Amino acid sequence: MNHATSKNQSVLFLIDTQGTNVVGCYRPDLKLGTPHLDRLASEGIRFDKAYTCSPVCGPARSAIFTGLYPHSNGVLGNDMAPHADLPTLGQRLTKRGIKTGYVGKWHLDGFDYFGDGRCPNGWDPDIWFDGLNYLQSLPDETARQLSRNVHGPESVAEHGITSEFTHAHRIADRAIQFIETHRDEDFLLVVSIDEPHHPFICPEPFISEFEDFEYPVKTWNADLSEKTQQQRDWAEHQEKLSKGPTLKHSPYFACNSYCDSQIGRVLSSIDRTTPDALVIHTSDHGDMLNSHGLMGKGPVAYEEVTRIPLIVRWPRNAPAGASSKCPVSHIDLVPTLLDYHGLEQPPILQGKSLLPQLEQPAHRTNDCVFIEFNRFEVDHDGFGSFYPIRAATDGRYKLALNLHDRDEFYDLESDPDELNNRIDLPSPERDRLHRAILDWMDATRDPFRGPPWHHRPWSNRPRPSYWGGPTRPRPFDPDFSPPTRLYETGKVIDRAVYRKD
Repeated sequence: MNHATSKNQSVLFLIDTQGTNVVGCYRPDLKLGTPHLDRLASEGIRFDKAYTCSPVCGPARSAIFTGLYPHSNGVLGNDMAPHADLPTLGQRLTKRGIKTGYVGKWHLDGFDYFGDGRCPNGWDPDIWFDGLNYLQSLPDETARQLSRNVHGPESVAEHGITSEFTHAHRIADRAIQFIETHRDEDFLLVVSIDEPHHPFICPEPFISEFEDFEYPVKTWNADLSEKTQQQRDWAEHQEKLSKGPTLKHSPYFACNSYCDSQIGRVLSSIDRTTPDALVIHTSDHGDMLNSHGLMGKGPVAYEEVTRIPLIVRWPRNAPAGASSKCPVSHIDLVPTLLDYHGLEQPPILQGKSLLPQLEQPAHRTNDCVFIEFNRFEVDHDGFGSFYPIRAATDGRYKLALNLHDRDEFYDLESDPDELNNRIDLPSPERDRLHRAILDWMDATRDPFRGPPWHHRPWSNRPRPSYWGGPTRPRPFDPDFSPPTRLYETGKVIDRAVYRKD
């Protein structure tokens, strides 16, 4: 359905490594320096229970742009690309004549961290500017090395680092250019800012403003004895890091605030040029920030890394200054943007449009949402190994199935810090989420589904046989692939599950 009054214009801000715990409108108790995001929330809806599909950059982004979970689209870790026969959101919109621009970090070409410098199908090559393009735009090797170093106030002054030097600033420049160029057309623009991911490059006054900032860490010395061995290994691996009730990490928090300033530059262009545009802000995942004695992101389903900011402004449709506490997921973004641009959702997509929830924040789009982890990266093992997790939360309860280890179950209302693992206590909510995870794995054709997920030490659920079971054909994607045919008959499928005797 076409909801726009004249043009269907949309802008998606995607920030790297920003949880709800570092955005002012989610943490008003802290001076986090995010006035532009706070203003956006006051003019739109703040989702309080929005979750990434996976707390790792590449898998998270694969779900955002294909509309399929990582286990379905093939991006099981960083430096992996989605299956070649899966189109991205840009390709879906471009096929229907809608202008699409993407500027900034992509991380879905299967190459290294920086990318391969080539604009993929479905996006405007005139503004494409990934990490490799940024490196190549710097004048010499000295400048490229500077762009990979962590700088404090003295180093910023010594090397004369200004906003114009940063990838974020150059991303904002190109985003503004795209908005001005296509102001009279239907469009989707993705503004994907790499910061505040390491190396946290930002100029003054931001780097000095956060030099003495201390972030409170309630669970820095949490007991991990009832958690997984993987978490204990992770914490032990990081023993060299300074841990305590507060965290001083001024480059990260300074860069987080600096990113907000660049978002503000683009928002000013939107407000001036395309004020009716649908504006969405989110992040691929968060950072543990020493909670539970862990730093960074990885194989856990804790709120710090999985609950992400989702702020949406939709003038005259979504109520200003509202919040929604019903669970939503990144998997819902492709259906939402297709719906906004007046396009039908093909059966292959795995999420739901959030437009009804935008119009009525109390509307519940999802009974629960799902999170997964497979591995951090294929290129190295510095962040753990293959560690399959399938998790679900309904907004209050959270169940994480750690296939190789001890499972976890939390009541987020009574235990918001996820300290008390209640997995061994009988609970209808635990069992309900377990059933939901199994059904989701079946429905999404998870290649790792099977008996071990059913038969857990705490569960009375009988272990199914490894042999025998239904066929689950690939759902239709009419614009991009021929119809699926059943092996036994060669006929086009007419249902999602074929039972066998």
